[in-house]
Amino acid sequence: MHIAIPREVRLNERRVAATPASVVKLIQLGFIVSVERGAGLRADYPDAAYGAAGATLTDDVRALWGEADLVLKVEPPTHHPDLDVHEASLLSEGATLASFVQADLYPDVIDEVKARKATLIAMEKVPRITRAQKMDALSSMANIAGYRAVIEAANLYGSFFTGQITAAGKVPPARVLIIGAGVAGLAAVGAARGLGAEVRAFDTRSAVREQVQSMGASFLEVEIEEEGEAKGGYAKVMSQAFIDAEMALFRVQAKEVDIVITTALIPGRPAPKLWLADMVAMMKPGSVVVDMAAQRGGNCELTVPGESVIREDVHIVGFTDLASRMPRTASQLYGTNLTHLLDDLSTDGVLHLDPMDDIVRGAVVLLKGEDPEWPAKPAKKPKAKAAVAAPVAAAPPVTRAVGATKGAQHRHVSHASDAGSDSKLGVWIATAAIAGLFVLWAALRYGLAAGADDPASTQAASGFLQHLTVFVLACVVGWHVVWNVAPALHTPLMSVTNAISGIIVLGGIMNLASDGPIGIAGWLSVAAVTLATVNIAGGFLVTERMLRMFRR
Repeated sequence: MHIAIPREVRLNERRVAATPASVVKLIQLGFIVSVERGAGLRADYPDAAYGAAGATLTDDVRALWGEADLVLKVEPPTHHPDLDVHEASLLSEGATLASFVQADLYPDVIDEVKARKATLIAMEKVPRITRAQKMDALSSMANIAGYRAVIEAANLYGSFFTGQITAAGKVPPARVLIIGAGVAGLAAVGAARGLGAEVRAFDTRSAVREQVQSMGASFLEVEIEEEGEAKGGYAKVMSQAFIDAEMALFRVQAKEVDIVITTALIPGRPAPKLWLADMVAMMKPGSVVVDMAAQRGGNCELTVPGESVIREDVHIVGFTDLASRMPRTASQLYGTNLTHLLDDLSTDGVLHLDPMDDIVRGAVVLLKGEDPEWPAKPAKKPKAKAAVAAPVAAAPPVTRAVGATKGAQHRHVSHASDAGSDSKLGVWIATAAIAGLFVLWAALRYGLAAGADDPASTQAASGFLQHLTVFVLACVVGWHVVWNVAPALHTPLMSVTNAISGIIVLGGIMNLASDGPIGIAGWLSVAAVTLATVNIAGGFLVTERMLRMFRR
């Protein structure tokens, strides 16, 4: 298939849909790539770099679009200022276009693509499932926009973000409020914290509380308990009582904070008004509001989309091209998202749109010029009941964190599937061990009764019998405690076993410190100290490695 990478013609758009690095990968997938001359110049990717990557460079825009089987873009197609036609009308009949679409904002795109009987893939519609994380362009661009929002605020704010104590006086740190802790909001939290600001964040979704706090910011909450997370992890419309409590919270914060960054959006709806005119009036002169929802009307009542204005001595930034203000990195990430998408949906350079694929069903908004009617998916077969139901039912669901490997996920699944057979084996081993210990305990008790005439042997046997009883109970309790720990917690359990091993080391050393020959008890103490020391060292190494995974 022939892929075309045209120059973006929408106003203030500096990104490009493919970089030289992504062109190399597309060619490796079996595609032929053509790039319009100058397509990457505003993102600092020269034409020579595309030529060296293996792409064909052309100035003929009509031929570039008309000869392509697949066109990759960033922004939705629009009116071409040089050719005086709509870009989508340049598509060859039956071709495919992949870009951001935002049909509710640009309805003309759908009509033009339908007229060409073409297929339209909307990058913002890629479902947020585990398999699609690598092609989630919406999150990639939101991450950049959140970071850039902080940079724009820092440029307008007339003081330090971090606190300063100098001979000339003390300067307090900037206080930053971030409304909406999604991808963009969390990126803004990280950037503001990195600059040393005191950061507060608010979100209707309680699930993001730990994420905000883990990044060193404070999470603000209202007293009304209402969950604000809808399907797919997006926010939903809240009740009027919740909104009233939210507005009261914001009015208190307006008097304290220096910078407000709003990111709140609900898919397919105008941006909710969260930062009202009276809140702007309450802010200190020189404060800054960056409205990341400006393209859909803005979260602030005084936002002017596409512009930075001053109202009530407060800077209100309504830029709609925040991601495009970092064009080189944004193009790199977006090009990688597209490459992963084509890698997943193509074979040997030929695009295959499987109607049963969740990504295809979510992202394809037009199929050969028509609204797609996907066949119903076959119902899933009910799982057969396991022979040992209790351990399997109690097993935790497999949750794959960001960055986890497929191999780790598979290991977790196989452990859960073998739980029934392992538990049977464990029960038999425990039963045999307890029976053997009981026999030994009974034999010693009989020997104790038989040697009642010897006080020394009676005292020794009695002490040993007490220790043996404690040992048997410890084996039984310890077996059940450790066996019932979920596999995902085995590594954190290492810290607990280190504490137990420390007790063993102390006991062994105390026994070796006694006078007299070493004997069998002494050699057992040496073995116990050695093995427990190895366990402690290994435990700390594994635990340290686990903790490094969570460090920034």
